[in-house]
Amino acid sequence: MEWFLEPFALGFQQRALLGGLIAGVMASVVGVWLVLRGMSFFGDAFVHGVLPGIAAAVVFDFSPYLGAAVAAVVMVAGIEYVHRTTTLKEDTGIGLLFVGMLALGVVIISKTDSYTGSLTSILFGDALGVTRRDLVSQGVIAVLVIIGSLLLYRPLLVLSFSPQKAQALGMRPKLVHALLLVLIAAAVIGSFRSVGTMLLFGLLVGPPATAALISRTVPRMIVYSIAIASVSVWVGLLLSYHLGTAGSATMALVPIVAFFAVLTTTRFRGELRRRAVRGTPSHDGLSLAAVLDPLREGRP
Repeated sequence: MEWFLEPFALGFQQRALLGGLIAGVMASVVGVWLVLRGMSFFGDAFVHGVLPGIAAAVVFDFSPYLGAAVAAVVMVAGIEYVHRTTTLKEDTGIGLLFVGMLALGVVIISKTDSYTGSLTSILFGDALGVTRRDLVSQGVIAVLVIIGSLLLYRPLLVLSFSPQKAQALGMRPKLVHALLLVLIAAAVIGSFRSVGTMLLFGLLVGPPATAALISRTVPRMIVYSIAIASVSVWVGLLLSYHLGTAGSATMALVPIVAFFAVLTTTRFRGELRRRAVRGTPSHDGLSLAAVLDPLREGRP
């Protein structure tokens, strides 16, 4: 029992756990919609897109939350500008802004004397350096993200299935999409101190993708995603303490490992069942498309 409790005996270790849990919940909730809508690449770019704002906040000494918010707006506006004014597909604009914003952030932070330390903290977080003030800010943002997700549940559900149907039902898909981006931005802004901008993507996509393999309805996917993210944070910090590895990186790695473990297990079980019952297709290894099947059948 001591092996499990010792890593969380001190105050800063407890704050690291709480900060990671809050980050995991926020990221996994909004990450469900990224996975269902096939927006994982956008999520990756978006997470990196806030780097210039945070870097500017470090250099010019103002709120990193404000800097990240401004950078998020610039990121989205740039993607929309490329998409609307050219014949290029949206992923081209995402790729350009992904690299451009990341590079700009590094350029800005390189102007500081503590270049390496500041850049490492922004990109990879400082789980063990989370303060009480950080936790309060995180908690407020987490409440807003969860409330926003609940209010937008039905429109996001329909939008994930069919933008045309959402339009026909008067759900204003463009506005819903914009509000989803706000929720993603809020989750990123509220989590970068705990897990960093680069590693947050592991919690943003890993738990929802894993949940998609074992759930057949969206509500269950959300619940499983939160549970997987929470366990990943706890196990990540536990392993980090005993193995002497970076806390933030270990937290982000656990859900990725969990995804491939669950994927391999479900495929193996499916193969055994197919051999046992010839001609009967297995539904153990569910794809993301299978998660949307109940929606097509009118069972959200």
